[in-house]
Amino acid sequence: MSNPFVQIVEPLDPKQPQKKFFNLSKLEDVRYARLPFSIRVLLEAAIRNCDEFLVKKGDVENILNWKVMQHKNVEVPFKPARVILQDFTGVPAVVDFAAMRDAVKKLGGDPEKINPICPADLVIDHSIQVDFNRQPDSLQKNQDLEFERNKERFEFLKWGSRAFKNLRIIPPGSGIIHQVNLEYLARVVMDQDGYYYPDSVVGTDSHTTMIDGLGVLGWGVGGIEAEAVMLGQPISMVLPEVVGYKLVGNPQPLVTSTDIVLTITKHLRQVGVVGKFVEFFGPGVAQLSIADRATIANMCPEYGATAAYFPVDDISIGYLMQTGRDKEKVMCTKKYLETVGMLRDFKNSSQDPDFTQVVELDLHTVVPCCSGPKRPQDKVAVSDMKKDFETCLGAKQGFKGFQIAPDRHNSIVKFNFEGCDYELAHGSVVIAAITSCTNTSNPSVMLGAGLLAKKAVEAGLTVKPYIKTSLSPGSGVVTYYLRESGVMSYLSQLGFDVVGYGCMTCIGNSGPLPESVVEAITQGDLVAVGVLSGNRNFEGRVHPNTRANYLASPPLVIAYAIAGTIRIDFEKEPLGINASGKKIFLKDIWPTRNEIQAVERQFVIPAMFKEVYQKIETVNKSWNALDAPSDKLYTWNPKSTYIKSPPFFDHLTLALQTPKTIEGAYVLLSFGDSVTTDHISPAGNIARNSPAARYLTSRGLTPREFNSYGSRRGNDAVMARGTFANIRLVNKFIDKQGPQTIHFPSGEILDVFDAAERYKQAGHPLIVLAGKEYGAGSSRDWAAKGPFLLGVKAVLAESYERIHRSNLVGMGVIPLQYLPGEDAGTLGLTGRERYTIIIPEKLKPQMNVQIKLDTGKTFHAVMRFDTDVELTYFHNGGILNYMIRKMAS
Repeated sequence: MSNPFVQIVEPLDPKQPQKKFFNLSKLEDVRYARLPFSIRVLLEAAIRNCDEFLVKKGDVENILNWKVMQHKNVEVPFKPARVILQDFTGVPAVVDFAAMRDAVKKLGGDPEKINPICPADLVIDHSIQVDFNRQPDSLQKNQDLEFERNKERFEFLKWGSRAFKNLRIIPPGSGIIHQVNLEYLARVVMDQDGYYYPDSVVGTDSHTTMIDGLGVLGWGVGGIEAEAVMLGQPISMVLPEVVGYKLVGNPQPLVTSTDIVLTITKHLRQVGVVGKFVEFFGPGVAQLSIADRATIANMCPEYGATAAYFPVDDISIGYLMQTGRDKEKVMCTKKYLETVGMLRDFKNSSQDPDFTQVVELDLHTVVPCCSGPKRPQDKVAVSDMKKDFETCLGAKQGFKGFQIAPDRHNSIVKFNFEGCDYELAHGSVVIAAITSCTNTSNPSVMLGAGLLAKKAVEAGLTVKPYIKTSLSPGSGVVTYYLRESGVMSYLSQLGFDVVGYGCMTCIGNSGPLPESVVEAITQGDLVAVGVLSGNRNFEGRVHPNTRANYLASPPLVIAYAIAGTIRIDFEKEPLGINASGKKIFLKDIWPTRNEIQAVERQFVIPAMFKEVYQKIETVNKSWNALDAPSDKLYTWNPKSTYIKSPPFFDHLTLALQTPKTIEGAYVLLSFGDSVTTDHISPAGNIARNSPAARYLTSRGLTPREFNSYGSRRGNDAVMARGTFANIRLVNKFIDKQGPQTIHFPSGEILDVFDAAERYKQAGHPLIVLAGKEYGAGSSRDWAAKGPFLLGVKAVLAESYERIHRSNLVGMGVIPLQYLPGEDAGTLGLTGRERYTIIIPEKLKPQMNVQIKLDTGKTFHAVMRFDTDVELTYFHNGGILNYMIRKMAS
């Protein structure tokens, strides 16, 4: 059927009649001008894709009537303009595509129908780790090791780029996915298939929201959902409420964008924005650069919103010019946005749209701060850091507590490193990493770090050699301007050499600490500290030996590295004493905002961006030398421990199976609140005593060859064994941290995988009990695939992180939620019962279902299939099964 809104299609430029757009201003509907700008993007996509099948005219009306319908829990479709993936989530996506081709062929269909329809970019940025640091050749050594470890994965991805249309690979060593997206991939306005329309993106990484800072609506989705979008399916979403976040005032001279985002993160966590859009407005927005806005948008998952949108304004247009985008295309972008009413003037309050609610922040009230020691929303003013950490030491074990006995708070352990004697104590900094797109995309904080390093070196300050320092920029542009501005050599003198272009420490690829440091930490049971300019600091994520981890701006990362401890009051205590005996305080070396801006204006120029990005797809010689097959069907290597055909489709038939009641399920694990995807499916190192290690050893590998869980996401045998394998896992059945549980039929304490295997062999289904925010953290499809392979049929939790609930749905695992006011405690659940979950024949979104226990107790829970589309996926056994049946038939 033809589009019912064809009457509002017109050329943007009469001289180019072949290039058209849907002119939303011609709707002549007063409601349009009152819509939040983020909702206007959803509306345009619905109008442009309206076919009365996947997108209906009623969907358009619902979005246009957002002010009323936002409260009605109404479902709307959204077709993003493109998809972006990183390699940890991208490899399993390409593995699934390869396996889906096999399945379609097996069912009698055309395997080449399995092809991305929606443009997709895959940036390889998660594989490199900090094996070498503080050496001039650290970068080359780390990149060589990255290729040695991941050659097979990279060859597979190169095959994928040849086998599948519409899939572009950005090779390793290019930068971090979200910074590359910001500086290079983002269009702001698409020019595709003869139409102009707003750029929008979903990504298989929760921090895809960073691009919202440039005015490109984007957010993270599960890898499974992203695959469906790549195959041309719309995302089915509940029309969101939009919280207007008004920024007023000017930041104080010593405040960084990192301080602002950590303040906003804590504020919005308190407001409660889970499942909502946040849209920024007010005169304070005009005071923020695009890099500042991108930093704020990047941490959207940490405050729980779906998106954190900054509409496009003249500063956005200026950024496109600064980063070397084509001038003619930029002018076309501006003209399109002006014509359709999507160009914002933040100083003009008459443009302010309607919002669900409005909250406000005066930027002048923001003070320098960090977040930690275990969660990104736990903001601590720098002036309170020493006192706060010392309080955490003795506090009860939890997000703000380590439960260290008072008589051990001042314990000291002596150790020797490279022939010299040193001391470690609680609060000693052992990792200091300038890392993550959150901050390395922002020239102001990176140049601020460089200028601080210069002043520190000139003042005679140093960093102790056992502290693992590193600098991993998000793109080559950063290295370019740090070098050209003359600060790179000073960073190197303090140990902050460039170690790689990738996520690195922020995702747990921090590499090994010196053995003598690990021994000292273990001997004293010390709460050692990592300080990083990242966005996540969950326990066990950054490094197994850093129990406390603080998020901080790049200049503060260097300051704490120099101090060597988190237990310092910068206002009263010196950073250090130089060779002349002079006390040097942080205020003596902290650069002013004017200093930083002057250097930025001089050295961050369009030519840098053009030079770096024009050769981004060809500059890596190791990538160019990789050989990869060109067959349309992948030839699986049965000896491979990296790439394996997954078992998801082994028993798939064209006929649908009727969902059945889950009878007598055992509880595999019982959790409290805030169990993250890092707990469920860790990305870091594979412990030598784990089921995954035993599997790899059985395949002839040595521990040195294990690599990380993240790098082995293309192998289901490793990932199933790595499910719930985090050493910091807290299972209520076990009285200590660790990846173990009770196998109730035998009473034995086993590794989680081994227990699940026993249950599976006996034919027993499994469930998981959890508290609030189950699945918080990174977007990880294996956090749903892994439990599915372990035999988990359902999860019963108090609440879910948005992406993880979607991933569970995508794998056919039922997300159940306690009724309001109820939880395991109020219902008297111990987890030792057996659970029968009654699945009715006729299902509807968010219906209540009955749960019976073998004790005789009965209660109800909400089945969190939120839309009819999600129910369709469930009936098919998951979203991928649905797509295969659709393509095969």
